[in-house]
Amino acid sequence: MTDLTTEILPANSAGFESAAAIWQQGGLVAFPTETVYGLGADARNDLAVAKVFEAKGRPHFNPLIVHVQSVLSAQRYVQWSDAADRLAAAFWPGPLTLVLPIKPNSGLSPLVTAELPTLAVRVPAHPIAKSLLERFDGPIAAPSANPSGKISPTDAMHVTAGLGGKIDAIVDGGACDVGLESTIVGLADAPALLRPGGMPREALEAALGEALNLHNSQDPLTAPGQMTSHYAPGARVRLNAEAAQRGELLLGFGPVDCDLNLSHAGDLREAAANLFHHLHALDAQNAAGIAVSPIPENGLGLAINDRLRRAAAPRD
Repeated sequence: MTDLTTEILPANSAGFESAAAIWQQGGLVAFPTETVYGLGADARNDLAVAKVFEAKGRPHFNPLIVHVQSVLSAQRYVQWSDAADRLAAAFWPGPLTLVLPIKPNSGLSPLVTAELPTLAVRVPAHPIAKSLLERFDGPIAAPSANPSGKISPTDAMHVTAGLGGKIDAIVDGGACDVGLESTIVGLADAPALLRPGGMPREALEAALGEALNLHNSQDPLTAPGQMTSHYAPGARVRLNAEAAQRGELLLGFGPVDCDLNLSHAGDLREAAANLFHHLHALDAQNAAGIAVSPIPENGLGLAINDRLRRAAAPRD
């Protein structure tokens, strides 16, 4: 890809108009959502979507999430269901992605779905994302705005560090509130948790009135964020650490002596919001490794541990 001058756009009406114009011309714009920054392109434009994969170095078998304005917009592209109605009514707009059968002749690029018969779709809650979708008035394919497999970006500086010179523009909306990617629920068959994220499993099951099946790491790739090695810093990551070893920095949780703490109070919501930001900060210190304190496996801890296990996985 030829190096581009990546423009930083303000989070105002003029910036939104510029971003929408870039999308209409087949370009790439990173923008904030409540979860992480997304790298957006017109989901109907084959060339634009191909640019997303190229800029990120993302394998083409890994599908993308399409962001839309509303339930009605989502229903244009997917075969809706009662379960989708229950979850959307409870959690949209918000950090939840639904995977449903894609409608024939949807008009979306087949690159978005990686040729799968399903589409991952969500309605973001972030006011900037909502404004951008309204201005563009179309579906935006938007994976996280970082090189594939690396730590997800939660502010514009992270995006610049990873993709500066490879994309057209970044809308700077400050830090993301949730700090973890959306939870992905598959509804093509029995409801299944395909990727834990910013919406806790317990809340989803309460809204559905039934338990979610769990995706197994040996199952075929059916949604974004399921690759074994993902969200990784340059330094090796060691989990469930009581203390740092020689050459390591300690990412703590709770009342521990550490280099950075996800949450001194042991608050999982605070820990989720800090996770990627703190991993970026520790990785910038060029330590040999990052040790991470134990995190409870409940609520948002399920998603935090999912990201940490993938960050610590062996790399190709």
